[in-house]
Amino acid sequence: MKDQYGRQINYMRVSVTDRCNLRCIYCMPEEGIKQVSHQDILTYDEIVQIVNAAAAVGITRIKLTGGEPLVRKNLAGLVEALRAVPGIEEVTVTTNGILLKEQIGKLAKAGISAVNISVDSLNPDMYASIARKDALAAVLEGMEAAVSCPGLKVKINCVPLKGLNEEEWVRLAQIARERPIDVRFIEMMPMGLGRDFQGSSQKEVLERLRETFGPEQYLDGNFGNGPATYVHFNGFAGKIGFISALSHKFCSECNRIRMTAEGFLKPCLQYASGEDLREMIRNGASEEELIRAINRTIYYKPACHHFEVDDSAEFEHKKMFRIGG
Repeated sequence: MKDQYGRQINYMRVSVTDRCNLRCIYCMPEEGIKQVSHQDILTYDEIVQIVNAAAAVGITRIKLTGGEPLVRKNLAGLVEALRAVPGIEEVTVTTNGILLKEQIGKLAKAGISAVNISVDSLNPDMYASIARKDALAAVLEGMEAAVSCPGLKVKINCVPLKGLNEEEWVRLAQIARERPIDVRFIEMMPMGLGRDFQGSSQKEVLERLRETFGPEQYLDGNFGNGPATYVHFNGFAGKIGFISALSHKFCSECNRIRMTAEGFLKPCLQYASGEDLREMIRNGASEEELIRAINRTIYYKPACHHFEVDDSAEFEHKKMFRIGG
């Protein structure tokens, strides 16, 4: 369905857990977090129930996120159940890749459409300093296992960090040069621990890539679930993408809503508003009641974010791992 500003909303990000097996410096404190109790997390049956209602109002694409979604048991079972929901065309997952090698076979069999793997550096020491864990080898093994699955789309996500991983941008882009894998640079969102770091803009990353690969060609078309800019460099097998919510604000084209692992449906990452679907389900809400709640969330989706404003009573104050990436 369309929101009050005429945007077609067809994409829903679904967090399945707040837990993670990394402690990335811009996401989670080194000592870890106070985890949400299991009974407060949506069950898989509850997620499927909500997605059925969401599909009835026009949601066609689901992205499973976390935390780290692969730490939750039997994620492939959820993927299979979601692919069976009438109207759902794609189910994808964003992961840090550590557990991907052992799970990708089951995920592929269950019908996963694409895998996005977060990799901020190909230097083992730098990776460990950002993720606070020496796990790059496992991540790369997971990437290779995913690439070997016929028909599975694989993308690499990198958060460009000023003063930290600038030297890695070209190395990561080389993956797209050599293989049919898209590499995307995602601007740091000033939320939670991310406020303590200075991200690099699309312009800064492109300038660095041009020095090595020459001029880029902008591509038209939709190459993923949500708004993103893609370019092609001569001789590349894959594409380079940018999700630049700050330097290239794409709110007018935003097509997404997101749900936390606790079942709170949010129309916009920055705002605290939304609907508590878990409370509704556990109080016996009908599918029609769920549909009306999802309709309200979509229709009243804010016109745009205001991350340029320091704070407001309307803004979300939860950390990203609580909301879902």
